[in-house]
Amino acid sequence: MTAYDYNNTRMQGDDEFRDDDDDGNSGVDTITKTKTKVKKPSLYRVLLLNDDFTPMEFVVDVLARYFQMDLDAATQVMLHVHQNGVGECGVYTYEVAETKVTQVMDYAQKHQHPLQCVMEKK
Repeated sequence: MTAYDYNNTRMQGDDEFRDDDDDGNSGVDTITKTKTKVKKPSLYRVLLLNDDFTPMEFVVDVLARYFQMDLDAATQVMLHVHQNGVGECGVYTYEVAETKVTQVMDYAQKHQHPLQCVMEKK
């Protein structure tokens, strides 16, 4: 068989000489890009609840220790909690908010104070 015969045979569609894949794409692959939509995580407010037994100084200590507030900011939040019954300490993702609530509750229990800390979806 000459080169001419081979090319002609191939062009005529004889499957024996074709270079096609099983899917019929003739060796051409298609790349599809999928766009991944990244959703921002839900945010949660961490709240302190007022009680009649926890000392104000302890609340200021908690706000400074676990929410990185300076003395003035911690005092303002503590007074807001005292006057309004509840006050926001910060807004975080679920895992961070849950950790903060647990830390505050453990710290308050360790020091025998009934301080309550909760989180709610923003």
